[in-house]
Amino acid sequence: MIRVGIVGATGYAGAELVRILSGHSQVELTILTSRQFAGVKFDDIYPAMAGCVNLVCQELAVEKVCDSADVVFTALPHQLPMTLVPEFVKRKVRVVDLSADFRFNDAAVYESAYQPHTAKDLLDKAVYGLSEIYFEDIRSANLIGNPGCYPTSVLLPLIPLVKEGLLDLNTLIVDSKSGVSGAGRSVSLTSHFCEANESLKAYKVAVHRHNPEMEAILSREANQPVKLTFVPHLVPMSRGMLTTVYATPVAALKPEDIIHCYTSAYAKHPFIRLCAKERVPDTLHVKGTNFCDIGFKLDERTNRLILISAIDNLVKGAAGQAVQNMNIMLGLDEAAGLSHIPYPL
Repeated sequence: MIRVGIVGATGYAGAELVRILSGHSQVELTILTSRQFAGVKFDDIYPAMAGCVNLVCQELAVEKVCDSADVVFTALPHQLPMTLVPEFVKRKVRVVDLSADFRFNDAAVYESAYQPHTAKDLLDKAVYGLSEIYFEDIRSANLIGNPGCYPTSVLLPLIPLVKEGLLDLNTLIVDSKSGVSGAGRSVSLTSHFCEANESLKAYKVAVHRHNPEMEAILSREANQPVKLTFVPHLVPMSRGMLTTVYATPVAALKPEDIIHCYTSAYAKHPFIRLCAKERVPDTLHVKGTNFCDIGFKLDERTNRLILISAIDNLVKGAAGQAVQNMNIMLGLDEAAGLSHIPYPL
């Protein structure tokens, strides 16, 4: 059995990791840490897990985590993992970090969106964990920077088309909508029920800190600088993310060309589902799963390609993809522990 620890187990992403890994047949959860709930049973914090998880949350002690786990998931706010991960790596513990701290190879780009980086020497060693795109790199990695939820929903539909040179890269416009859990479990005014319920609003328009992450990866895949206009929105639901990308093709495209591009890129990857011609992605259909549903519409009247993706922001957008990365890194079945049958409703 693979011994796994979760640092920051009581946030939404951490709790989702506990849920998924508890059902993973090749994993033993050995240690959960929590700053706020040290000494408290996990199922007292999340009663839904009663009878499924009997671990007590502990104070973080790096040496104890290293002695207890072969793989560590760090589900902490940005800036904290960079103070801990170097010690985990030094002690030969494999790490999947769910913060932004190890998503960038260029420290200057990270620092432009977040804060000064104190573990720059590890950035070249970290692999960006977009599972379907960097599968081979992940297989040999010891440190994974798990992608953000918005970037996952944007990059998966875009990258195959960008790599094939099918899009005018100066025309990319992205509209994304996220459930409130994307803001995390900490109390804030914007996620307060009275502020979020019956409300749909854009926020951090064109200045969201996931923008540099998406542009860095798209630029890497296009072998040229790529900029995009990105507008995120908060919608009054607990979980789910829907992204719509607008782009202009560089030449005449047929729907069959786009389908061929996606099937060539994703045929071997079980969590990418291409929607049938008359269906568009819906967050309801991916809730609680690691699927990313992708659909498209080629608007010949305006010569615009409209791409739509749906993910669960806590699963494929966070914890599920993190477990998928662990599976790949350890040579396990990519889908191990993640083959949850979706709810029909």
